[in-house]
Amino acid sequence: MALIKSVRGFTPKIGKDCFLADNATIIGDVVMGDECSIWFSTVLRGDVNSIRIGNRVNIQDGSVLHTLYEKSVIEIGDDVSVGHNVTIHGAKIEHGALIGMGSTLLDHAVVGEGAIVAAGSLVLSNTVIEPGSIWGGVPAKFIKKVDPEQAKELNQKIARNYLMYSKWYEEDK
Repeated sequence: MALIKSVRGFTPKIGKDCFLADNATIIGDVVMGDECSIWFSTVLRGDVNSIRIGNRVNIQDGSVLHTLYEKSVIEIGDDVSVGHNVTIHGAKIEHGALIGMGSTLLDHAVVGEGAIVAAGSLVLSNTVIEPGSIWGGVPAKFIKKVDPEQAKELNQKIARNYLMYSKWYEEDK
């Protein structure tokens, strides 16, 4: 069973039909929408500031979400996929975005709707990634615009797949 821990008077709020892996850790001021999946060894640390997660978000294995005390928060829109071993520190990710495996997003970065952050990228503080674009590298830079419908379709497919994967674990209870 996932570790869900209150701190400083804040208790995580988990939406309906969410999958929380056995060793996921969710702490403090975390509010999660419906049909989300938080995978193995993932940590959502809402101890120093808030983490807000939309509907149908998947945060994959080994990812860590944290903020700066009184200075940054995390906001994640609907239908977002956060790849394996991603670090998000006080950033905003808008609807339908995809964050590639091993990426790091720093405080006050904004990833626009339907944007893609390539695997292994470092998105520096205060960087604004425009909707429907691909960014990658260390530090992350603009690579190209993508067809918004194509990006939306790809990103929603990944989000739907993770919703399906999470249901497999309910079947084996």
